[in-house]
Amino acid sequence: MIEERLENIETKLSFQEDLVEELNKTVYQQQQKIERLEAMCQSLAQHVQSLSAARNDGGMLANERPPHY
Repeated sequence: MIEERLENIETKLSFQEDLVEELNKTVYQQQQKIERLEAMCQSLAQHVQSLSAARNDGGMLANERPPHY
């Protein structure tokens, strides 16, 4: 009886260890994705800021019509 209970506990512990390892992998992958998305957002924000600065400096945007139209 005790051996059977111990075996059940060991089996459950083994499954939990596997689950924790899978969860760790998932969290790591999500963190990597978050970091990539943050870098992308920062790059886009810098691009928008540079476009805004170019517009304020009197420069024309590529899609903007010239003033003589």
